[in-house]
Order: sequence, then structure tokens, then C-alpha cells
Amino acid sequence: MEEKKPISLYLVGTPIGNMSDISQRALETLEKADFIAAEDTRVTGKLLARFGIKKPLISYYEHNMMQRGEVILERLRQGEVCALVSDAGMPAISDPGEMIVKQCIEEGFRVSAVPGPCAMVCALAMSGLSTRRFTFEGFLSTAKNSRREHLLSLKDDTHTLVFYEAPHKLLGTLEDMLEYLGDRKIALVREISKIYEESIQTTLAEAVETYKEKNILGEFVIIVEGAKKKETPALSADDLEEEFNVLIGEGKSKSEAAKELAAKYNMHKRDIYEMFK
Repeated sequence: MEEKKPISLYLVGTPIGNMSDISQRALETLEKADFIAAEDTRVTGKLLARFGIKKPLISYYEHNMMQRGEVILERLRQGEVCALVSDAGMPAISDPGEMIVKQCIEEGFRVSAVPGPCAMVCALAMSGLSTRRFTFEGFLSTAKNSRREHLLSLKDDTHTLVFYEAPHKLLGTLEDMLEYLGDRKIALVREISKIYEESIQTTLAEAVETYKEKNILGEFVIIVEGAKKKETPALSADDLEEEFNVLIGEGKSKSEAAKELAAKYNMHKRDIYEMFK
């Protein structure tokens, strides 16, 4: 078996609020790395100072990621190890770190993650809405047409929907969701693990009215109930038999016809086959 390459890039999850949430392994990884790539070196500097860690920092964020990405890659080519962090939570999730991960993989560098807090998962767990199946949609576009198209594409999605939103855009986003998705149950979660942590269970319509009058502070995770499943119309045995015979007339075998109808009406193929064999 080929020996594994050493890890070149560590994705280190950092606290989303309470600094005590950082893991021992995260601290050890930051301590051992040759340098740390950070979304905001000032924010990360405070975290490192809190735990007495002194390491070279390089900024890596949306507006410099192409140029700084090459700097990071060149250092990795020289055998150095980088720890990548965001201001809070898991880097590379709705975050520019996604790009450097892709570049590292393309160059054959080994990437690993040191698990840590993630606002999306924490908020979903606190929401009271279904966690069985969900989709993470990140931040909506600021362009009106793109926002509209994005939301309309989700209108019939039955998964729970998870979004991030900044405070100054929250009301507009809630209004757009109400217009394009219709009124639904939602949870608004902010300041997770901080003093003013808040998790509000409400509806889109009620939230719009509330936040028209309320001062909005903090980054939000918006959890939206999925669309209701459309009811399948009741189908009589005669109608089913008629469709079955049409398919047979088209040259399909009984097995093929039963399979097609089973998929169409969410039934068991065997039950249909037994009815008309």
C-alpha cells in the first residue's frame, strides 16, 4: 500500500462565539503549523493571544484569495504546513477557503479538517424544524433577479432550508422569502454561544412584521420549513389497469410496465405485477 502523504493544509474550526468551545486538538494544530491563513488576522490574533500561541499570520479572504492563494501554495511546495481558519466556525463552508482547498487537492497536497463549531449545524439543531433532510443555501445574492431565481428554485423543495444572512439585509431577505416561498414556519438563530444568544421560532409573515419595528443586530442563521409534499391523487384500480394495458400495448413487458407505474405512483412493483399478471 502506498504511504500516505503528510498533511499540508489543516482546516481548523474555531469558536463561533464562546472561546472556550475551541478544542484541544485545534489548539495543538495551530501551535504546530508553520503559518496560519486567516480571514481577518486581527480576529485570529485575538484568539491566538488568548491561548498564548505565536505563529506567523497571512490574510486570506474574498478580495485577495487569488494572489494569496498562490503565496500559500508556494509555501506548501516548500514543505511548510498551513492551518486555515475563518473568523468563526468551519473554514471553507460558505467561505473563500473553499478555493484554496480545491487548489491544494488539484496540486496533490493532502488536506485534513480539525472538527469544530459550525453555525449552520448548531442553528439547525436548535430550530425545532425537521433535521432529517436539509439543504444549505448559504448567503442569497444581493442582486434582486438572482435572489428571486434562487428562491423560486426552492419553492417546491421539501427539505428544510438553511441560510446565512447579515443583520442589515435580514428584513429584505425575510420579505423576499415570504413573497416567493409563501408563509412557512421558520427559526431565526443568532449569537450562538454568546451572552445574547437567541433562537426564535415563528413564521415568515410574523417575522417580517416583527423586524420592521425591531433593531436588528448579529449575524443570523435562517431555518425555513420545507415545502409540503404534494398529495398524489387517488387512483382507482380501473384507472391503474388502463394505464398498465396502455404500456403493454406500447411493447413493454409486464415487469417493465409494473416498474414504471410503481415509480409514478409510489407503489411497490410487486403489488402492481400481482394485480395484472
